Formats: sequence, structure tokens, C-alpha cells
Amino acid sequence: MIQLDNPTWSALTSTHKHFALGSNTAKRYPANVLPFVAFDPNATEPLDTLGDIVTNEGVCIIGDLPEIPSTWTVFKKLECDQMVCSELISLKQDDSIEVLKLGEEDGPAMFELINSIQPGFYKDYTANLGSYYGIRIEGKLVAMAGERLKMTGLSEVSAVCTQPDHIGKGFAAHLVSVVCKNMIAQGNTPFLHVLSTNLRAVQLYERLGFVKRRSILFCLIKINSVK
Repeated sequence: MIQLDNPTWSALTSTHKHFALGSNTAKRYPANVLPFVAFDPNATEPLDTLGDIVTNEGVCIIGDLPEIPSTWTVFKKLECDQMVCSELISLKQDDSIEVLKLGEEDGPAMFELINSIQPGFYKDYTANLGSYYGIRIEGKLVAMAGERLKMTGLSEVSAVCTQPDHIGKGFAAHLVSVVCKNMIAQGNTPFLHVLSTNLRAVQLYERLGFVKRRSILFCLIKINSVK
């Protein structure tokens, strides 16, 4: 699973290559899909090349950073656990919970929910990356989960969020289980990234069968001057 050491690059050079913008040494997702960029780990001065496809918005590199040239600034680092689920553990579920597959018509509600809880990484067209599922209470979307980075044999669980008033009802566990079962049915192993300090989430994923593979940084960088 060495491809998970540079997951964005692995995705943009395999399953998600149709999303890739850039060159042979630096690639990114379209800004309205994901603010993620990546570089060929064997390239020299990859961030100089990256400057050709990034304007002045903040972007995110997952994994080890190369040497940072003076034209770039690292303005935030998030330490995460990268976890992999080789065997999904079935938890007791509340049969009364109805999980819905979300579609284009759910887009505004999805965007509002996740950006009210986890702002920054979910964009207008992030849902185009894979399948998303949700739970509605009295017609309102209160919980969701879906897919983000996809590469050969691996798919990332992402956008796991629950409206604060509904935390503790088992919605996240139910949704992650559904997402993982869908991935496994397609022949993919689920993986995810979670803030190392989010112990509640880490423990939930462990109960579902996820095991920490490594610690990994989400580095938010910004170009100081555009070529």
C-alpha cells in the first residue's frame, strides 16, 4: 500500500486521472472539486512546477513535503492518522435508520452540512468523486458520508459528519459501514484520514475494523507570487 504515502498523486495518476490538471511532475484536482495538489516524489523542485497550475488560493498536500521554495508559504499543518480497513466489522445497527443514496438534487444540503462542521475541503463538485449517502430527519439532511480519493484497489472514506444535535445516535457508524460495503463490493479496500486528536472518531473507526497505517500530514500551502 505504498501508494497511500502519496495518496493524491496515486489517485490522479490512476482511477481519478480524468480529474487531473497539470504536468507529468505536478498535478491537482480542479479547484471546484478538491483543493488537493500532488507531485511526483522523484521530481526535482516539484513546487516550482506546481506554481504553473495554482493561482493564489490555498491548496493542500497530503504526505511528506518537498523543500519549500521562497515563493510558497506553509500556513497550516494538520496531523492525521491514516487508517485502513482490511476487514469490516459489522456493528449492531438500528433498523429504523434509513440510509439514502444522495444525488445531484441533494448537493446544496450536502454542501451546507459538511461546511458547517468541517469547512474547507468540500467544494461544489466534490460529490462527483464517488458515491455519497445520508440520513434525513423530518426532511433535513443531518448526517452524511462518502468517497473522496480513489486509486487502483483503494478508496477513501470521507465527508463523515453529523449535525451536532444528532451526535451519539449511531448515524456515523451506520453511514461509514454502508460506504465501506459499497467500496468492498467494487473490489476496493477502504481507507481514511482522521485528525489524530479526534479520539471519538478514531475509536469509532477502530470498532469498524480500521487500523492505523501511519501518521500523515495535511499541509496547507499558498503561493506568494504567481508566475
